[in-house]
Amino acid sequence: MEPGTSRALSKYSKLLLNALTICLLLLCAGTHADIQIEAPTIVHLDTDFTVKIIVDEQDSTASPRNLQLVVAGQVLPITLTGRITEISKLRVTGTSAASIVLQSEGQSISSAEVRAIAGWKSLIPPLIAIGLALWIKSVIPAIFFGLWAGLVLIYGFSFQNVLDAMLDVFAVNIVDELEDRGHISLLLFTAMIGGMVGVISKNGGMGGVINIVIKWADSARRGQLSVYFLGLCIFFDDYTNTLVVGNSVRPITDRLKISREKLAYIVDSTAAPVACVAVFTTWIGYEVGLIGDAIEGIQGLDESSYSIFLHSIPYSFYPLAAIFFVYLIASSGRDFGPMLTAEKAARLAPDAAESIPVEPSPTDESEAMPARAINAIAPILTLIISSAAGFYYTGEGDNLQDILSTADVYQALMWGSFLSAAVAGGLTLGQRLMPLEKIVQAWLDGANLMVPPLVILVLAWALSGITTTLGTADFLVALAGDLLIPALIPAIVFILSAAAAFATGSSWGVMAIILPLVIPVAWTGLSMDGSVTPDEMHILYSTVSAVLAGSVWGDHCSPISDTTVLSSLASGCDHIQHVRTQIPYAFVVGAVALVAGIIPVGFGMSWWLGLLLTCATLIAILRVFGRYSEALVEA
Repeated sequence: MEPGTSRALSKYSKLLLNALTICLLLLCAGTHADIQIEAPTIVHLDTDFTVKIIVDEQDSTASPRNLQLVVAGQVLPITLTGRITEISKLRVTGTSAASIVLQSEGQSISSAEVRAIAGWKSLIPPLIAIGLALWIKSVIPAIFFGLWAGLVLIYGFSFQNVLDAMLDVFAVNIVDELEDRGHISLLLFTAMIGGMVGVISKNGGMGGVINIVIKWADSARRGQLSVYFLGLCIFFDDYTNTLVVGNSVRPITDRLKISREKLAYIVDSTAAPVACVAVFTTWIGYEVGLIGDAIEGIQGLDESSYSIFLHSIPYSFYPLAAIFFVYLIASSGRDFGPMLTAEKAARLAPDAAESIPVEPSPTDESEAMPARAINAIAPILTLIISSAAGFYYTGEGDNLQDILSTADVYQALMWGSFLSAAVAGGLTLGQRLMPLEKIVQAWLDGANLMVPPLVILVLAWALSGITTTLGTADFLVALAGDLLIPALIPAIVFILSAAAAFATGSSWGVMAIILPLVIPVAWTGLSMDGSVTPDEMHILYSTVSAVLAGSVWGDHCSPISDTTVLSSLASGCDHIQHVRTQIPYAFVVGAVALVAGIIPVGFGMSWWLGLLLTCATLIAILRVFGRYSEALVEA
């Protein structure tokens, strides 16, 4: 054999041997790469946590043997029980970072890293959000700083991590929330509803509805009831309700010698309470979005967020009681406290209601439009009917509950909101009430009113994700321990939500912070003894409604609430006078709702019985303490 040939064969033999070695290594690596460790990003020191061993492709001929899980230096022998194997009761002690390594015969085949923090630190982000909101009276920057603090806890404290966390709040966390189809659908639905409201407020449709109702108002009593029913009619948005009703009926209530304080109270108490329990409003997307984010990942809870919201409505004792109490006040002619004094002054003095400058409202720009109620009624009916049809079309089942639980809520609401806006624009254009350019501008003006709450909603989604990663709800449940009484959860949540809303003046901001925390706590409290039965679900529904109702209650009593301020301005009432006269009514209704409704129902009483007891108590209080205004003038 030639020397050159021998050297060539030797070279090729080495290359072939290297290639075979690489192939064997890749095969071995491929076998082990099919197994992954799914571990939480954050765990609590000295607290049990669970990891999952996931086998992508189960192959008995290549299954690794002698498996061991090494957690922070502790070696635990394990056996795979299927494609997914859960390893529970793991702990990290005395270190802020730990490695979880899966070994087979001493060789590492998969690993994961976790950070360990003291459990109480998981409360820092929501506490910062709540505390700053109370201090600076602004929810958006408060939630942002809460998010920033949460990311610093996840990343670890260092100058670089603090800077990265600040940037990632916007560039990562918020972007991640906006990549969710359901989230985007809710944002678009809410903006579309706001745009539709903007169009019907400027095309004369709202004016037509108002004209129908106020024709009946020929006395002080009927005048108050007219304002009340108008508030019920304009159920789809609290801002629109406040601005349109207050500005439109003020000349009529002045003529009937109804005090500006009473007008502001009726307007304020038929705005948010109606909007938060109606099934097709600008609130619905916000509330369903928060509920959906809070229940995501809760094992054993398969009900849809929209179905949970619908089931929570009967337990919304404060909004329902507030609506009922306004009717009692308006129909009976009885008042008490500072409101009685204001009503007496309005009846006795012809100039009792002073003229106070009022901000422009949507009706101010539509005074020249023909007042045709059909231009408002048709889009609203389109919204309701098309959304309901969407629920039926996308849902499955033999009864309403099954259909709502399986329906594509986001798709249905998107269809309904789009068609309602299209009908509003089409009617306006077809009657030549406004050119297309102004119709689009009216839609944009209405949608623009929804921007602040939508920003809060996106930040709330991000904060919910942070608190889930940090295990905030798990820590609260562990902290409560045996002291957690499920029956009292709704009452406690109602009081906390009311206090936070009173201090911040923002019901939406409070809902955004508290809902993601209390829903997992309520569910855990229910499932302590095993599975949750249908008879126990009222605690979850009542807890959800307690956040919504408590937020509205605190918002009603707060002098810095946006709707309280708008009610004062639209009604031409001195703001302090509005607050002074409304607080006694709101406080009485809230206390009765808590004592006669929320607490008894938490211990098992039927919701309808709680509602009847609440209403009966309010009737008795008004009978005992209410007085007729002196010198009642029938206009």
